[in-house]
Formats: sequence, structure tokens, C-alpha cells
Amino acid sequence: MKQIGLITIGQAPRSDVAPIIEQYLKGQAELVQAGVLDGFSAEQVREFFSPQPGEYVLTTRMADGSAAVISRERIVSVLQRKMDAMEAAGITTILLACTGVFPGLHTSRAHLIEPDRIIPPVVHAMLGGRRLGLIGPLPEQEESMRDKFAASGGSIPFAAASPYTGTESDFRAAAERLRGEADVIVLDCMGYVEQHRQWAASAGVPAVLSNALMGKLIAEMV
Repeated sequence: MKQIGLITIGQAPRSDVAPIIEQYLKGQAELVQAGVLDGFSAEQVREFFSPQPGEYVLTTRMADGSAAVISRERIVSVLQRKMDAMEAAGITTILLACTGVFPGLHTSRAHLIEPDRIIPPVVHAMLGGRRLGLIGPLPEQEESMRDKFAASGGSIPFAAASPYTGTESDFRAAAERLRGEADVIVLDCMGYVEQHRQWAASAGVPAVLSNALMGKLIAEMV
């Protein structure tokens, strides 16, 4: 069976994200998982990878289900090594399980799939003139997420609700904040699950789950 590498910026296995992707693969391929934070304790993550002023902020999931807030700049070298190891093991397709922007990642032969390069243009094509709204994990990510989707034009409304610590009321409040300003909501993090999408759609605005979108697209490539 074909193997697809799944690299999370947190710790593997991702029991939240992987099943969403696997349901679209329908047994045609096996996910081989690795995590940038594998082997690090929560204390070590805070010591080595916490964002400093001006750094690109990300959030992810630890093996125990807790959330970690980390810096892109501080993890990128570890992420590249994880990709290199997967490629050396013979995996020819690697999916980055993060919607953040990571300039400069590379492989020698493997096909690297980066959601930030795929989701924005696909969403723009789907909008058809409708207004886009974004839900992201952290308030600190508002500017970077708006920049990523800037091709949609105008000011993109944003609300924060964490896939790791957010409650139903947080998601309903975020969706309500966007109602009236957005015709389609994108949940812009690979950590969101179907329950989050349903809560986000509670305000009557269609909501798109980033990892489900990636799963559907990848399934066409197997």
C-alpha cells in the first residue's frame, strides 16, 4: 500500500486530524505520522520553541491533548529534518499538517504538499464573489491569516477560537461575530474537527474545514 507522510508541528500521532484525512483515502494509502515536537516535554517546548516578539505564532497539539504555542522560526529547522527523514525512508508524498506559511521548505524528490499554498486559491475559486470570513486559533494570528487570504480583496473579518482549548460557546460566539460580514467561513487550522465546523456553522453561514478539504484533494492523487 502507498504511504503518505503526515508531519504535524506538534506531537504525533494526531488522533484528531488523521482520521479526517483517512476517511477520504478509503484504505488506498497509509498515513505515516511524525511530529516536530516528538520527544520534547511541555517544559522543553516552552523553553526552546516559545514565540519571541516579532516571530510568526503557531499553535498545535501535544500527545496528551494539551495545546502548545510555538514560533515558526524556532521549529523550522526541526521540521525540515523530519521531512528529510521521511524522504530518506522512501516516502514520496508528504503532507504538512499545518495551514501556516513556511517559506523555504524543500524536498529532493518527494512531493511536498503545503496547505497554505492550496487552501487560499481553492477557497477564492469557490467564493464566486461571496465574502470570506476566517476563524483561527489565536488572536495573534489575525494579521498573518488575513495576509494569506488577501487575494479575496477587502478587509477579511476574523474571529479566534482554538481547536485545542475552545468551547462550544467560543465557536458559536466566533461564528456570530462573523455573521453579517461573511458568506463563507474557513476554519484555518488543521486541528479543527467536524464538531468545530458544526459549531461554526451554527450562525447560518457555511463553514469549510481545512483538513477535510485537504483530505478530499489528496485522495484524488493516490
